[in-house]
Parts: sequence; structure tokens; C-alpha cells
Amino acid sequence: MTDSTARKTERSEKEQKAHVLTLPLADTRVDREPHNYERWLVTKLMRMAGSPPVRFRLWNGDVIEPEQQEASFTLHLKDPKALYSLVANPNLAFGDLYAAGRLDIEGDLPDLMETLYRAVHAARERWPRWLDALWKNHNPRSTGIAEAKENIHHHYDLGNEFYQLWLDQAEMQYTCAYYEEPELTLEQAQLAKLEHVCRKLRLKPGMTVVEAGCGWGGLARYMARNYGVKVHSYNISREQLAYARQESERQGLDGLITYVEDDYRNIEGQYDAFVSIGMLEHVGKENYPALSELIKRSLKPDGIALLHSIGRNRPKLMNAWIEKRIFPGAYPPSIGEFMEICEHSDFSVLDVENLRLHYAQTLTHWMERFEASQDKIVEMYDEHFTRAWLLYLAGSIAAFRAGSLQLFQVVFTHGGNNKLPQNRGDLYTFPATPEEA
Repeated sequence: MTDSTARKTERSEKEQKAHVLTLPLADTRVDREPHNYERWLVTKLMRMAGSPPVRFRLWNGDVIEPEQQEASFTLHLKDPKALYSLVANPNLAFGDLYAAGRLDIEGDLPDLMETLYRAVHAARERWPRWLDALWKNHNPRSTGIAEAKENIHHHYDLGNEFYQLWLDQAEMQYTCAYYEEPELTLEQAQLAKLEHVCRKLRLKPGMTVVEAGCGWGGLARYMARNYGVKVHSYNISREQLAYARQESERQGLDGLITYVEDDYRNIEGQYDAFVSIGMLEHVGKENYPALSELIKRSLKPDGIALLHSIGRNRPKLMNAWIEKRIFPGAYPPSIGEFMEICEHSDFSVLDVENLRLHYAQTLTHWMERFEASQDKIVEMYDEHFTRAWLLYLAGSIAAFRAGSLQLFQVVFTHGGNNKLPQNRGDLYTFPATPEEA
């Protein structure tokens, strides 16, 4: 190994280890019995959470059963401080305790999370104001240009090898797939998503497209390869761009694709189409007017734009643990907030589609592959990181199943553009799913 290679390897290992989560790892050896008021706290906590069918096993083995129903799941608290953390702020503590191994779960993890989400959602209307304030999620971190780069580095620069273990092997898509038929493989559904997006943009050979946030470059390659368009793709993740450029060169698409390492706010020029898949969640609501103006000046008079984003039915902050440990700066907009982007620049909305259950199925496939690679991921990072990401995937499955999260695809154009299709028939003339992936 050369000195240069050794330095690169050492730097890569340091960068990788920098992503191992900092968690409250308390000494879980406990030599005392639970107090009566601690048992009361567990009962009170479950009532505030809507009395889900969950039993608690305390650190000494004592069991507290749910009221008036049989338990479907068991939560095992390993130490008293874990209980106090959970009572003080379950939105943050549940994830930290599970990742740290101070909270264990018996039962299917996505099913448990869906059960808790539904129970809490129903119970929240009856909470006293002080409890709502105590358990409130915090505001997301800034998404200014400097902060955005650090936010993206925290999540997307974990290493391409990590994501290759569990994302699709067709185009490395880390966004919702399109299950045109429920039995599709992950690879087929992701390629179907890319085709579905291209049809909505009405792409034709020779057109120009600008992409804000390109991930590993799969959509750009698909558009160039299958539609003969020229693409400018912007991204601030160095790891993703390295993969995208290498793959574009391998496929002989360099003449059609330009991958730009820069913030989306610095997009220049005018294009026939503007597309962003899975980036709006990282933009920050305070930046929506500027994004709207950017799209307006980037689109030719007859151009079409498509934004694909996780969203909500009504405004709500991201879960505190997800925002702190997994997705810093994240904020999924409600459909009303989404429409503010269109209203600000007098855009005409052409199509809104919700792919919520498609995302639940996508995440289920991701989690299956993640679990199959669990030993490798523990070796790459550590057990706590791996448990955190398992909970993140399981909780996301549950959120889309329960309706806590939505997945919106919104298509729009300039308000005065009359060169529009009469109907949506051309989107469905033949299946979007490839016969082979």
C-alpha cells in the first residue's frame, strides 16, 4: 500500500467513525427493586400514549400489563434512568434508549411503531397543554448554505458502500419507489418511479433538464439514457457525486449529463424541465419563497416542474429524534405549505399524486435488505448506529402506514402556459415498469 493510499484509507475510516452516533450509554447494571411511584409512572405514561396494547418489563423482571386488553408487544426497560428519560420526552428518548440498548422490544418493530403512532395520535387531542409543551418536538436546524452542507454530510456521506448494501441495485434510489403492481421487486419499482417522473415532465429528445439534489445520479442517467435529454444535476454530497460521475462515465453518458457540486440555490440558466426528487424535505420552510423564484427563472415559458417530497396532512415538526440523530434540518411540508411554493410565483398546478403506501412498501424492502446486512453494518460502524437505523426504517414504515407521513408528487408550470396535454392518458399508455431490472 502506498503512503497516499494509506492516508486516504485512514481518512475514510476517520470520516466513517465520525458518523457513529453519540448516545446516552448508561451503566445498565441495577441492583434495586422498582419503587411504587415508578410503576405508577409507567401506567401514567401508557394512559397519556392512548393505552396501546403494550406491556412493560422493568429492570428487575417485574411486568406491568396494559389496562383492559392483552399485550401485543413488550418494552423492556433496562434501568431506572431510562424510565425517567422516556417520561420526560418520549419523542427523543425512545430512539436514543433503543439505539443505546437500554430499551428492548419484543414483537415486530414496524407493527409496534404503527400501533404507538395511531394510539398517540388519537390520545393527543385530550392532552393537557403542559404535556403537549413538554413533549413538543424542537424546531429543525438551519438550512442555510453552510449549514445545509453539514446536514447533508451527516446523512448522505455515510459512505456509498453503506447504502449499496440495502438500496436497489438498478439506480441507487433513496426515495419512494412506484409499485405499479404490488408484487414488483425493489429494482422494478424504482425504475418504474423514474419512468413515471419522466412521463409527467413530458420529456422529449433534445430537451434540457435541471435537477436540484441528484442523489447518486440515477434519475439523470435514466433521463439521458432513455429520453435523450441533456441534464444539469446539482448536489452538495461529495460521496454521492463521486459515484454519480463514475457511473455516468461507465455508461457513456458524459456528453449528456453535467453533475455540479454546488447548492441548488446557485442554479443558473433556463431549462425545459425542473425536477427535484427528495430534496424539498431539506430546504426549510423559510426558503420556500426563494425556491419558488428560482424555479420560475429556471423554467422556459413552456417548461414543466416536478417536486417529489415527503409531506404531511397538516403542518407539524419532524420527530425530535429523527431530526437530531438521522436527518438534521428536515421538515416535511403539509400540502398547503407545498402549495405556497406554487402560489408565490403564480404557478399553475397540473397534477398532485400521493404515493404514501408506495413509500411504506419501499421502506419495507429497504429494511429487509438492511437486516440481511446487519452484521456487516455493525462491523462498519457499531451496534448502536445499526439499532438506530433499524428503528429509523421501522418508524418510517409505520409513519407512512399510519398516515403520519405522506409522499407528494406535484407537477406545475407557468400560469400562462397553454401548451398542455388535454388529459393524463399518455402517462398510462403502457406500463412504466420495465420487464427486466
